[in-house]
Amino acid sequence: MADEEEAELSEKQKKEIAKWFLLNSPPGEIQFVAKDVKAVINDEVLYEEAASEAFPLYNKSHLISIEMPGRIGDVIITSYGELGETEFIDPRTAQVAVVNHTKQASVFIFLLIYESDDASDNGKECSFCNLNFRKMVCTEVRPALDEELPSAYVEEFRYALDAEILKYVGEAYPKGVCSVYCGNGKDVEGPGFDFELVVVISAARHSPQNFCNGSWRSVWSIEFKDEIQMLELKGKLQVGAHYFEEGNVQLDAKHECKDTTIFQSSEDSAIAISNIIRQHETEYITSLEVQNAPISLASYSNLPDTTFKDLRRKLPVTRTLFPWQNTLQFSLTRDITKELGIGNKRVVAVSRCVMNLSMRRTLRSLYL
Repeated sequence: MADEEEAELSEKQKKEIAKWFLLNSPPGEIQFVAKDVKAVINDEVLYEEAASEAFPLYNKSHLISIEMPGRIGDVIITSYGELGETEFIDPRTAQVAVVNHTKQASVFIFLLIYESDDASDNGKECSFCNLNFRKMVCTEVRPALDEELPSAYVEEFRYALDAEILKYVGEAYPKGVCSVYCGNGKDVEGPGFDFELVVVISAARHSPQNFCNGSWRSVWSIEFKDEIQMLELKGKLQVGAHYFEEGNVQLDAKHECKDTTIFQSSEDSAIAISNIIRQHETEYITSLEVQNAPISLASYSNLPDTTFKDLRRKLPVTRTLFPWQNTLQFSLTRDITKELGIGNKRVVAVSRCVMNLSMRRTLRSLYL
């Protein structure tokens, strides 16, 4: 009934809602979302429960990378390298990083803000804004155990592929990180058996002081099929971006691809795999910017000129074009005539200016 009070959300419902917001945070912004969620819930215990479940899932899905102590390398938070709830292996250094998903270190960014009421540069006032940007940290590192590492035969292929992928990522993704894991068959001791390697690439550009954050994530599984002497590649690519200066525009694009190549020596297989990955990822990145991309991505590079324009209503609610040649029928025209005492032609001109200004403000409030 109308006079019935709305049912209070249960603790479980509140926690699920909080988890949803945390898991759907844009790249690099979960710490900002978490701060707001914590304030809205206003329950420390409930928030900690939601955060303890959401943060590990978010970190693994976004392939968050953290620097290990002593600058010995970076470890990627991914299910392919997960040994336990808080332990992740870095195959390149044979080290296991122990992390705390919710505990983060502060990185302070100072933002200079200019404020002015007019369009000129004169009389601008400036102020400083402090952004407390937080990053997940590695709390401990230990050597990997023998049973946590692949056999010497599989490691030969993994090592060669890791070297080629590391070279490719260094050229293609500034500040990108990568790792090659053994997905299946890590105990294979020689030819005659199948095994699987997984390439994980993660690149992020976090610039909250410039109101934009973005990330690139790609995961490639390579099945080494010994019987047919073929390698089968399956790739999952994902791009996320968030631009929020005087607005809120997000991009979340995904793409899957497949390819094959012949089973060769470790070095030759690594080169072939790296070239295939380079080709597919380059083509996909290009498809985000050209017109012959899939329909969901084709308009990405033309957002200001086409996509946003297409969002506007073609006709007003009357379903007819605005009659600029006969504006006297509107009360706005009559009011201007009465107040200013001017002729009809000047009334039309003034009406155009007022209407245009009003429409600009309305559109700005709708789309920004």
